[in-house]
Amino acid sequence: MELRHLRYFVVLAEELHFGRAARRLSISQPPLSVAIRQLEESVGARLFDRNSKEVHLTPAGEALEASARALLRQAEEAALEARDVSQGSAGRLRIGFVGAMLYRGLPQALRKFQAKHPAVRITLSELNSGEQIAELLHDRLDFGFVHTSRMPAELRHLLLMSEPFVACLPVGHRLARRRTVPTASLRDEPFVLFSRNVSPDYHERILAICADAGFRPEVRHEVRHWLSVVSLVSQGMGVALVPSALHHSALRGAVFRPLEEQVAQSESYCVWRDGPENAVVQAFLRTVQAGRSVGG
Repeated sequence: MELRHLRYFVVLAEELHFGRAARRLSISQPPLSVAIRQLEESVGARLFDRNSKEVHLTPAGEALEASARALLRQAEEAALEARDVSQGSAGRLRIGFVGAMLYRGLPQALRKFQAKHPAVRITLSELNSGEQIAELLHDRLDFGFVHTSRMPAELRHLLLMSEPFVACLPVGHRLARRRTVPTASLRDEPFVLFSRNVSPDYHERILAICADAGFRPEVRHEVRHWLSVVSLVSQGMGVALVPSALHHSALRGAVFRPLEEQVAQSESYCVWRDGPENAVVQAFLRTVQAGRSVGG
């Protein structure tokens, strides 16, 4: 059974006249008669009663008509979906992200992309940088938003944002009223730090900032998420060095102050798998590139 035969059958069922049906299909009458005969042979039943004056659907033809219309409709929808996917206007995107990306433009990029591509289904997974890289390598993510530039050769990456670290302090801290904070003034403070196991890059970068200021921080608490860092600071559990974007978290009880010294930057990267071009992936990548703020 061919779709062409079903299409011919539906038109003939509407017209109930071989000549009119052939004209609608832009074919001559003999090929239409052959196609209908082939369809009947395929089905194993006569679909039309016809004589020199009129054509009628048989009970078998009436039973087939609704199903034939549904099959043709499904075939058309499948073709449209395939075309939309090839053009990047439909499909799916599986995106991983570190929590800090919620304050670095990811929600805005997603809204902008979804407004232009409403048929694309997006799923989000909050994962640390290492977990995202593993998921990308196993083709379980299409994009990742990570803190590290150390990538396997199979992945491509794009620097999205470079921003300074700032001091995160409890609102009642002795340094909270200063416009800027010398890093060395945090020497004797208990620190809340991003876990080395979750993000070795961030962990080492913060230790390096403190080392440049002449001390090794007393790490009192290690956590897995930046919001947990800020939350513990807001509860008076210590101080922290965090990317400046975290001030958008607006957690009560925490203040953010620039460091006096020029220190290493906090960097965020978009990561995706190197491979055959995917129109949906390329469309999202263009949205991300348009919104990035390196050096911001």
